[in-house]
Amino acid sequence: MRIKFDKQLEILNNELTEMGFLVEKAITSAVDALRKNDKDLAQQAIAFDSEIDQKEKDIEAICLRLLLHQQPVATDLRKVSSALKMITDMERIGDMASDISEITMMDSELLAVSNLEHISQMEKETIQMVNESIKAFVKKDIQLAQKVIDDDDIVDALFEKVKSDLIEIMRTDVSVCNGAVDLLMVAKYFERIGDHATNIAEWVLFSIEGTHVE
Repeated sequence: MRIKFDKQLEILNNELTEMGFLVEKAITSAVDALRKNDKDLAQQAIAFDSEIDQKEKDIEAICLRLLLHQQPVATDLRKVSSALKMITDMERIGDMASDISEITMMDSELLAVSNLEHISQMEKETIQMVNESIKAFVKKDIQLAQKVIDDDDIVDALFEKVKSDLIEIMRTDVSVCNGAVDLLMVAKYFERIGDHATNIAEWVLFSIEGTHVE
């Protein structure tokens, strides 16, 4: 019985890692489309959202089978229930990556102000947070999960820098106001992606320690 459960947990870990990879691809594709102001590329990035949604359903099915057939308790139960919570946050991250691409699809003025280095930094930080939160779950790494939680402060600080940058740009060139406002929305999506990655890391800590920070 235990051997079967461990094998199913390994499948769960692999599926979560794959979902994390899809989320990372969605984010990088969305930002690439934004940077190039490429609507075809944005459309391709949006397509990742349906793959992420399907992966969420696949993982839900694995978790429900584990709960019904294996009836896990204690740490095992926390691990499965945490995975169910984590995929909800991962799915929301996928939605936000899609929303970023939707902005690229609609706004032809983005290119005028799309060279903001802090948005690129937000991209890198949030992708790292997502990657490390999933890795922390698979490896049961408390320190790595805590690092993800701490790194959210970096993303928040970058968001404030983006706001300052955009305000200065709008002061000097009112013709790019619409594009600047949309870029502010993009930065806000990244800030929220960071929040969701933090949620994932907090569920990792719960799966290991049994406590969850609200």
